[in-house]
Amino acid sequence: MAGKQKSTKPLIAQNRYGSAPKAVQKPPKPLRSTAPKQRNILSRALRWLFKRCVGLVWAVIWRSALMLALFTAAGVGYYRSTLPDLSALLDVRARGSVTLLDRNNEVFAWRGEQFGQAIDAQTISPHLRHAVLATEDKRFYRHFGLSPRGVLGAIRINVREGRSALSGHGGSTITQQTAKLLCLGLPFDRARWKSERAYEAECRESSLWRKVKEAAYALALESRFSKDEILTIYINRSFLGAGARGFEAAAQRYFGKSARNVNPAEAAMLAGLLVAPTRYAPTNNLQRSQNRAGVIINLMQAQALLSAEEADFARKNPAQLSQAAKANAGNYFADWVMQSGPRFLTQTTTEDVIIKTTFDRRLQNAAEQAMHQVFDSKVRPGSKAQAAIVVMSPNGAVRAMLGGRNTSVAGGFNRATQALRQTGSAFKPFVYAAALEAGYSPYDILQDSPLTLDLPGSGPWSPQNYSKEFLGPVSLNAALSQSLNIPTIRLSEEVGRDVVRNVASGFGVGEKLATGPALALGVSEATLIDMVGAYAGILNRGLSVTPFGLNELRLFGDDTALMGATNSAGQRVISPTAAHNLIFMMQNVMVEGTGQKAAIEGWQTAGKTGTTQSARDAWFIGFSSDYVIGVWMGYDDNTPLTGVTGGGLPAEIWKATMLRAQGDLPPNALVQTAQTRAGAGKTSKSTDRGQGTNAINRFLRNLFGQN
Repeated sequence: MAGKQKSTKPLIAQNRYGSAPKAVQKPPKPLRSTAPKQRNILSRALRWLFKRCVGLVWAVIWRSALMLALFTAAGVGYYRSTLPDLSALLDVRARGSVTLLDRNNEVFAWRGEQFGQAIDAQTISPHLRHAVLATEDKRFYRHFGLSPRGVLGAIRINVREGRSALSGHGGSTITQQTAKLLCLGLPFDRARWKSERAYEAECRESSLWRKVKEAAYALALESRFSKDEILTIYINRSFLGAGARGFEAAAQRYFGKSARNVNPAEAAMLAGLLVAPTRYAPTNNLQRSQNRAGVIINLMQAQALLSAEEADFARKNPAQLSQAAKANAGNYFADWVMQSGPRFLTQTTTEDVIIKTTFDRRLQNAAEQAMHQVFDSKVRPGSKAQAAIVVMSPNGAVRAMLGGRNTSVAGGFNRATQALRQTGSAFKPFVYAAALEAGYSPYDILQDSPLTLDLPGSGPWSPQNYSKEFLGPVSLNAALSQSLNIPTIRLSEEVGRDVVRNVASGFGVGEKLATGPALALGVSEATLIDMVGAYAGILNRGLSVTPFGLNELRLFGDDTALMGATNSAGQRVISPTAAHNLIFMMQNVMVEGTGQKAAIEGWQTAGKTGTTQSARDAWFIGFSSDYVIGVWMGYDDNTPLTGVTGGGLPAEIWKATMLRAQGDLPPNALVQTAQTRAGAGKTSKSTDRGQGTNAINRFLRNLFGQN
């Protein structure tokens, strides 16, 4: 049947493979036992103990964190409530500043804590702002007052360098440093701290508890002030060396310009002071400060705060000190002036004070150069001999002062004003002044012959001349010019020691003058400045002169002077005629006597040498019509000088100083100047005597055989 299909069976190779395999059945799973598993007792105990420890630690952590948060919040709230207005935080110095101006009204020295003016973070030079941030806290504008990353990094560095975690690097933010500068709002109290140093030491304490309080105070600052305001406090309060408090004061101190105008190199130098103000102060070591500034410039460039060109220029042109800062002159003078004013307006002032002085920078340079010239060329290297110089105007105005060979020291021992030394023959003019006042003439005769005096309690005393020789009859004029001891003692005994003491005291020399006959030889002690003031009195027609350096004192920002110099005439000590004759005699010291090394060709000058026993002190004091200059040399421990007398090195220093001091001034006739000042209407007889001094001296030498 054609169309019928048969059903077909599937093609399964049954026969070939046998019957179809049955599905493989898995064995049934055993029933889970309902009995509890048996565990090791020790394992169960350890598991329980671990859970308990974790729970306990967690409980301690979250409770401690909660307590710390609550405590911090309370501390922040407390400190925030005590914070005053911004203006009150900019300047809360315990000490004010004293700015000293020279006779030309230019700043030459600072004392106390200089502040200047409050400046704003946005008005200072952008280079300075960038330098501070790059150095101290580059994330300042991004953190909340604390920097955990910075703290952890500082701890890691401290440990790696072998210190404790909290010693050395602190990782403090600028906000935390500001909290430290403000001493957590605790003001200086003299009843609690013995000194400002002790107060500042407590403010810088680095204990853990102190760090916690500083953190709370920093958060309080962040909650109370903006970032710019905090930075403003910081840049006004930071100490930057040399007594400068704040960047405005430091910029004025080192560069003579405002912090608003510093360039990148100057900004880097100022920012570099923050890490160690005294060590890196450019007035202490300019090269070290410049090297530190180079590190800051590199940081600024790395943080894209300076372009490569700006950074390279700043490195090649490092910051330089201003002329005033570079000179660092007048420190001895400044210290002396600080002693001359009221303590509450100078040494312990809480105000900012301006003092106008008599200081002359040109004359100070003259004295310094003269001293260095002689010591460098005439004194053996390594010698510890010291020198002091005072330059004074005839009215007592001190123009320059050196209290030792170290001309840059501040607060050091001032040998010009503090050292009491025997005056030697520099005292003799007062003996002759007393005699001239008593009616003696420069041409009266004294005996230079052996002399023995019986001193009660000491026995016989037989003084000698420096040369160990006797010249016989000599005039007063010759005795002074040759600095003869025997005639001077005879004259003092004739006039009376009390009279000599009164004259010396009247001119301002010595509070405790000797009572014995050795008074005439200068065994009494005096300071150099008092001796120079006394010689100024001789030049000033016999009127006493009081040395002064302070011309005017006023508060910063106030045009009204609180005090000024008293230029009233001094007391008359000797008559103008006696002063005139004494100047004649002291001129002869320079022309033919012991002071010839100090003589200046073409100039009329007068002076006197002085050398004490065993040459422990050597003096030369003299004057022209314009200046009175005194020089002292000696050792601080009274070691005798070797080969030095007053007519030697001190006279040479005096001459070198006077030559520089006179400069372009026209030579004035010293005696005529004295006559004019005296106003005494000299008779022709007196004038003839003055003009014939040298001739008379030559006559006396020929007559009596003087050498």
